[in-house]
Amino acid sequence: MTQADFPEAVRQLIAELKRLPGIGPRSAERIAVWLLQSPKADPAALATALLGAKESILPCPVCGFFATAAGCGICDDPKRDDRMLCVVEQATDVLPLERSRSFRGRYHCLGGKLSPLDRVSPEDLRIPSLLRRVESASGEIEVILALGSDVEGEATANYLGDLLRGKNCRLTRIAQGLPAGGGLAHADELTLMRAMQGRRGV
Repeated sequence: MTQADFPEAVRQLIAELKRLPGIGPRSAERIAVWLLQSPKADPAALATALLGAKESILPCPVCGFFATAAGCGICDDPKRDDRMLCVVEQATDVLPLERSRSFRGRYHCLGGKLSPLDRVSPEDLRIPSLLRRVESASGEIEVILALGSDVEGEATANYLGDLLRGKNCRLTRIAQGLPAGGGLAHADELTLMRAMQGRRGV
């Protein structure tokens, strides 16, 4: 007696869902079954939205954020401060900064971070366009390195620091330390060290 399994079309759907980040085999199976059986599901609308986004969204040639053929919401905003340029790893890193309402300058998305183990070298990142933006700026600008605090993020920040030193910019790095509501007992040594180094007057 053969063991029962999903039809081939369902297995193919599960296989495609498993390719998504953060979706394991069980989650992929649950999502597939929900899409096929739930009265609230609308697979056609989902497919249309996916295809529409894939066809219409492209990286902004200037900053690297999500844009359309009509333009980029950040680069096209005349109210942003041209004297401040925040460098982030990925386009998705822009959104937390925007939601915090703490920054109203321009952005530059690198498209990743240096990682020899993953074979990501400087040539794979949007570093030349960053240098061009800094060199073509009218007057000195502040370049804020808002990169991760992991080993790759630190290596990328140090590499960019060496490239940008002496150019038409003031180079800064976002502060790192204890999260809001966090206690000393739960912080690791590196976080505590950076919190001490980044202390400020009260």
